[in-house]
Amino acid sequence: MFGCLVAGRLVQTDAVQVSQDKFVFNLTDYETVNHVVVFMLGTVPFPAGMGGAVYFSFPDPLSGGPVWQLLGFITNEKPSAIFKISGLKAGEGGAHPFGMMAASSVAQVGVSVEPLEQLAQQIPVSSAAVSTVDSFVQFTQKMLDSLYNFASSFAVSQAQMTPNPTETFIPSSCILKWYENFQRRMAQNPNFWKS
Repeated sequence: MFGCLVAGRLVQTDAVQVSQDKFVFNLTDYETVNHVVVFMLGTVPFPAGMGGAVYFSFPDPLSGGPVWQLLGFITNEKPSAIFKISGLKAGEGGAHPFGMMAASSVAQVGVSVEPLEQLAQQIPVSSAAVSTVDSFVQFTQKMLDSLYNFASSFAVSQAQMTPNPTETFIPSSCILKWYENFQRRMAQNPNFWKS
């Protein structure tokens, strides 16, 4: 019914059903995980009026017991979601009826099937929210950062330059000025590149 995806790992579709309406995935080496994607497989939809609250649990460093934090939810209309877990803080959250941890080094992602009205009233941990900036905009910003950093790594002063008739040199200040203008335009109107 559910799948779980972590970058650099195989997709997990082997959720353990701990009760009629609760499922968990085990995540080893959770300290290295930044984001988790939880999704429906498309084989079994939620019953009418139901959805899945998505929780993350990791061992509390003080007690060693599980600390569950609400990340968000998935529904038949929104069958997948990505959550940032690298910013979650120990000690926040509480007990939740998913059961005990398998081992002190294992975290768990839990999906609890609940009424949509209940899901709408729950408040997820704020640090689990993923940026709402358009993914193309994020890609573009990261690509431009990378381009500027790459080009800057070859920077030499005018005194260090040696004449080379086959090379064309562009002042780095020109690229920086263009990039700052691009960022300003993005801040004013994130959709300017679509026009």
